[in-house]
Amino acid sequence: MASPGSSFWSFGSEDGSGDPENPGTARAWCQVAQKFTGGIGNKLCALLYGDAEKPAESSGSQPPRATSRKAACSCNQKPCSCPKAEVNYAFLHATDLLPACDGERPTLAFLQEVMDILLQYVVKSFDRSTKVIDFHYPNELLQEYNWELADQPQNLEEILMHCQTTLKYAIKTGHPRYFNQLSTGLDMVGLAADWLTSTANTNMFTYEIAPVFVLLEYVTLKKMREIIGWPGGSGDGIFSPGGAISNMYAMLIARFKMFPEVKEKGMAAVPRLIAFTSEHSHFSLKKGAAALGIGTDSVILIKCDERGKMIPSDLERRILEAKQKGFVPFLVSATAGTTVYGAFDPLLAVADICKKYKIWMHVDAAWGGGLLMSRKHKWKLSGVERANSVTWNPHKMMGVPLQCSALLVREEGLMQSCNQMHASYLFQQDKHYDLSYDTGDKALQCGRHVDVFKLWLMWRAKGTIGFEAHIDKCLELAEYLYNIIKNREGYEMVFDGKPQHTNVCFWYVPPSLRVLDNNEERLSRLSKVAPMIKARMMESGTTMVSYQPLGDKVNFFRMVISNPAATHQDIDFLIEEIERLGQDL
Repeated sequence: MASPGSSFWSFGSEDGSGDPENPGTARAWCQVAQKFTGGIGNKLCALLYGDAEKPAESSGSQPPRATSRKAACSCNQKPCSCPKAEVNYAFLHATDLLPACDGERPTLAFLQEVMDILLQYVVKSFDRSTKVIDFHYPNELLQEYNWELADQPQNLEEILMHCQTTLKYAIKTGHPRYFNQLSTGLDMVGLAADWLTSTANTNMFTYEIAPVFVLLEYVTLKKMREIIGWPGGSGDGIFSPGGAISNMYAMLIARFKMFPEVKEKGMAAVPRLIAFTSEHSHFSLKKGAAALGIGTDSVILIKCDERGKMIPSDLERRILEAKQKGFVPFLVSATAGTTVYGAFDPLLAVADICKKYKIWMHVDAAWGGGLLMSRKHKWKLSGVERANSVTWNPHKMMGVPLQCSALLVREEGLMQSCNQMHASYLFQQDKHYDLSYDTGDKALQCGRHVDVFKLWLMWRAKGTIGFEAHIDKCLELAEYLYNIIKNREGYEMVFDGKPQHTNVCFWYVPPSLRVLDNNEERLSRLSKVAPMIKARMMESGTTMVSYQPLGDKVNFFRMVISNPAATHQDIDFLIEEIERLGQDL
């Protein structure tokens, strides 16, 4: 393992053999660094050349030859004040950093070391010669390192080592061959925004403590509502800790809209409420019903067709059944982009039914909402503009760093009425600014993380056309994969037809199973193939893709693509790797 003092520029190979003292490496990376503005280039070059010898300002001339890094001081002073020596972290603790007296120098040096570790990890995340994962079993990691918390502080050298160790075993979710989850990729502007957000370290409940962030949330949510199709971007919304919470917000608001007395009197004051969603919908709908006291038995699952889309006639039938029993249908949650099949429910038909029976229509577009940014694919969400509420997770298809989920509501003021508690120590009514920007009282949380800045800054950097290009590329890659494997020996598609989203669902059938009749024995053996290949993938670290059973279908691979770094070559590699790892099963 490299020492904490190693510069991030030594990433030439997996073992760090790209020495920063190599003049060719130093010159090349210093030239890159000089393109940064605001003096950052010189600071980065200083990592290569040391403080005493820095390259001249970028003018086309070659930087001087790299010199050796200075030796660390061993004077045991805390903090060290030796002007020409590097900071020795073995003698420093967190108490020597700001706000400690004379803590500026060790703080800047320590944070630079942390930055070096992070930048090395960022660069390796995009290097296809590196592993997606350095997999170890839980008991191995527990035995190899002491993770326990202690009464006595560790020095900063040990803290830096912990940072390196943590990233060593982290999954490189930005790796071009990581296809395991709906949230993949690592956007550089989004990453920078996340660092800034953590540095600002504020809360989103009032304008007075988060003025810019509150305004950016207002602007961004309005733009998202415009894209949904609500006139002038009217309505309301909030960023929440993930799609599951956004869906629960929708259920909470729908219940309040129909029975506002439930806020004070509870569920005992209202009749039996029933929610409807497809059998392929996200589990969060049932979780939300459990959390809100509605109960999982009050969530009726509607049948889907062979492509995973809700069947409107079954929805209407089940609504009528519930009404005949004296129950009150209060919410229909349609899905735009199901988790496994990537299916889009027929929103226009669902909207007609909701209007007919006066039921709140919610659209869970956590996975599919990003397609609204694409002129080529947004038709798949036709009818979303008729919804009363929409969940949309930019941290999925749009590649915004986790977490970034929005709940959009068509009726303005409803969230506030549903959730406000008038805490006088936060939401004073005699403040000297427009109180409509104190958004905290419409949230269930008090402490609320700043999630909007990542999305806003990426949107400024990419423009809507940049997100569109990203989404179109990912869907094109999914179609490329489908076209390769649909008639390829050893592959069977879970459903017919090209995918609507980037979800491509298939079985890999090893040679030993291809000669078997399609009976219980074959299905039993086939169900073990995907888990075995996945385990081998993780142990080799070459790629990652998810699998699952669904209904009466045994374990199959669910390939999803949301990482803009992925290419056709990475899709080819995945196919070859599945065959290499599974041919002997």
